[in-house]
Amino acid sequence: MNVLLLLSDEHDGRALGCAGHPKVHTPALDRLAARGVRWTRAWTPSPICVPARAALATGRWVHRIGFWDNAHAYDGRVPGWGHALQAAGIPVESVGKLHFRSGDDPTGFDAQHVPMHIAGGVGQVWGSVREPLVHQGPSPLYTEVGAGTSQYNLYDLAVAERAAAWLAARPPGSSPWVLQVGFVAPHFPLVVPQRYLDRFPLAGIPRPKLSPRDGHRQHPWPAAHDGVMHHDAAFADDVARRRAIAAYWGLISFLDDRIALVLAALETAGHQEDTLVIYASDHGENAGARGFWGKSNLYREAAGIPLILAGPGVPAGAMRSEHVNLIDLAPTILDAVGLDPMAAGFDGVSLLPSARGVTVAARPGFSEYHAVGSPSAGFLIADGPWKLHHYVGYPPELFHLDEDPDETSNRADEPICADVVAGLRARLHAVLAPETPDQVDARAKADQRVLIERFGGRAHALATGTPGATPVANG
Repeated sequence: MNVLLLLSDEHDGRALGCAGHPKVHTPALDRLAARGVRWTRAWTPSPICVPARAALATGRWVHRIGFWDNAHAYDGRVPGWGHALQAAGIPVESVGKLHFRSGDDPTGFDAQHVPMHIAGGVGQVWGSVREPLVHQGPSPLYTEVGAGTSQYNLYDLAVAERAAAWLAARPPGSSPWVLQVGFVAPHFPLVVPQRYLDRFPLAGIPRPKLSPRDGHRQHPWPAAHDGVMHHDAAFADDVARRRAIAAYWGLISFLDDRIALVLAALETAGHQEDTLVIYASDHGENAGARGFWGKSNLYREAAGIPLILAGPGVPAGAMRSEHVNLIDLAPTILDAVGLDPMAAGFDGVSLLPSARGVTVAARPGFSEYHAVGSPSAGFLIADGPWKLHHYVGYPPELFHLDEDPDETSNRADEPICADVVAGLRARLHAVLAPETPDQVDARAKADQRVLIERFGGRAHALATGTPGATPVANG
């Protein structure tokens, strides 16, 4: 098979029509899911852009590769699925956002069309300062909210058109080939053309759940991140918050239209019948839940991602509930083009057997965070319906995903759950072995201290890097 990987940025895995969302419109992705398989428990390897994308590129956990934050970007030093394709002589190209260090690095693509990488090749160095955290006041990231046309909107329009042209120029039967198409939506700024915003009248948008204004007490670990750039303080009132949610949903609809264009080009060019189409996102978006915006924590809104596969041999309209991860796409892509999915030593496994209904060994859900705003390492480990957040130096959180899908009730301190917590901690130690959570935390902070000194020390590091979203001009 060929492989078409469609990757968005910051898409909450449950904000899909096919996932039962009552408001969000995603007809193109719904049609894709209807002719393929959708996973309901898919996780990002790290709920922030640059580490998640490095893990996707390499098929390895963040703690194994050491691309910890938005200033430690993938540079090709660790070989990934793209390199394996190149070694086999299989064409592999990209269109759109990659968020690596530089387009000049050997990151496994024969060509990068209209790429976007970290700003200036350095990224957000200020975010590597974690000892201690620096509280910077209200966030500047949500000053632009509502109707309009942002540079990101224009970029995604160009990405979709370039990808469609690439597919049209590829002769039918010239398989296998692999194309990764990277969109920015629905990543902030929460600006979208008026026609998309009009789909979500403010009167029909509920207040974000578990609001601190209603008495919810934030867990101290994610609250520490929120204190660095207090996103919620950027909104004057609940009307402004609902407007931000409407814009986020509008961006998902905008994204869906771009995906529709690419999938139509795939079909028109005669490639649909021999191409595996994958849709995923690098991480999710809190959208005001618990008073948080953006990503950077382990709750389902931020750490959960959409994941859909459709193509030859994949059953139509199926759902799978086992825990899977973005890093599983590396062996999946190699499997699809006829290469050994495990020859490169990936941490993930091919999703094709699961997609086709083959019973596979249960694996834990996993994610980790070592980036901007975190006082210590945070780890997500899930087994069946249970999901544990292990924070180095902080109390844990435990949720039952079946009984409490919105993660509203922390059961970590319930005596009846003591064995569940112990079992999940044992699973976490097995994933991190031979290191412990504390040792991984110490290693990440040591690497960040080295980076800070390279940029002239703490004061200089805090003044280095874009304060918000990566500029389009740095593509």
